[in-house]
Order: sequence, then structure tokens, then C-alpha cells
Amino acid sequence: MVLVAACNEAERIGATLAAVREALPHAHLWVADDGSRDATASIAGHAGARVVRSERVIGKGGAVTAAARAALQEASAGAAEHGETCVFVLCDGDLGESARELGALAGAVARGEADVAVGAFASRVGGGLGIALGFARWAVRRRCGLQARAPISGQRALSARALADVLPFARGYGMELGMTIDAVRAGHRVIELELELTHRASGRTLAGFLHRTRQLLDFVRVYLSRRNLRPRLR
Repeated sequence: MVLVAACNEAERIGATLAAVREALPHAHLWVADDGSRDATASIAGHAGARVVRSERVIGKGGAVTAAARAALQEASAGAAEHGETCVFVLCDGDLGESARELGALAGAVARGEADVAVGAFASRVGGGLGIALGFARWAVRRRCGLQARAPISGQRALSARALADVLPFARGYGMELGMTIDAVRAGHRVIELELELTHRASGRTLAGFLHRTRQLLDFVRVYLSRRNLRPRLR
């Protein structure tokens, strides 16, 4: 199953879903629409995706949690009936044609090489001064001991058990940071794969710096919320 996070991605969601379909032709497509005001939900629906939409913006973590729980429930029913195992791929709606690279993540989990496979961008596009990313890497080291290159990448594949263990996702932009920490603490194997991915990156503009400030605040919340949590027992 593929869960695509989207908020006002009408320009790119169609290309992203088409590329996902090319890479993973048998996967069920879900779109977590975080209160989009454009045609994101309509385009996704016409592309054959099941859309789980919030009527207002609730943040990435909340929107994808709702879709992930629905997808996990459907997968659990299928596993009980047919004995099938499922790999869940999470990605952002702005990947466009580069989403075809996601098959490598799903393959790594399906082959048992990892419980969580994270896509690291081979080339950096846009971005700011690296403060938010640097904090996220430090936070992961402090909270679970993992040396992560891409702790906040939204491009991931997880086993069904790993996904269940990291739900609900942390609020807002803290979703991936919390997921990484929680997965390691639960005893899951996390690997990173360098992929030729592209996305709509924010630059060194006022809007870009405001976006990264909001990210950093959510990262700090995740770090503080996991201060005294014990590793989950499997």
C-alpha cells in the first residue's frame, strides 16, 4: 500500500501517483489530503486513489495518521483472509515523476533487509542553512542512538508491524522525526537508501525560512515529548 501525503498539491499529485503506479503497479493508493483548498482530492480520486481528507488543515502527522490507520485496518483484514503480508510506502505528493524510485524502498522491506527503509535524496534541492535538519540528526542520536542522514525524509517503506508500532505519528512536521525515533526504540531495523528523488523545495526566501521555523518547532516538540519514554517492547 502507498500512502501519499498532500496539501494543495494539484500541480504535482497526478504525476506523483502515475509514477507510483509505474513503480508499484499492484499497490493500493491512498492519499492523505490535509485540508487542501485546490483540486488535490479530486485529481487523486480520478487517478484511482482512495482519499482520506480532513476538512481543515490539521498538519501532516494528523492527516497521514488517519489514512495510515484506515490502510492498516484494510491490510490486516486482507492478511487474515488470504495470509498476505503488506509493505507500506509513505511519500510526499510533490515528488512528481521521481516517485518511480520508491520501488527500491518497498523492495528492501519486502526482502527482509529492513523493517523501515528511508529514502535519502541523492542531490540537495533548495533548503536553508541546515539548522532544522542538523537539529533533527542530533535529536535522533540523542533519543535512540541512530546516526541518520535523512531523519526527516517523508519517503519511507515500513513493514505492517513497524507501521503499527509508530502510530499515531507526531503532530505536524514532526511526523518523520518521531517515526524514526519510535521505530528504533521499538527494535526495528532502519536503513537509508540514496535515491534520485526530486521535490518542490523551499528556498532561502521569507516563506522558506518561516516554513523551516515551523519545522524546527515541531522537531523540538518531538524531542521533548520523547525525553522519558522507554523503548517499546516487541
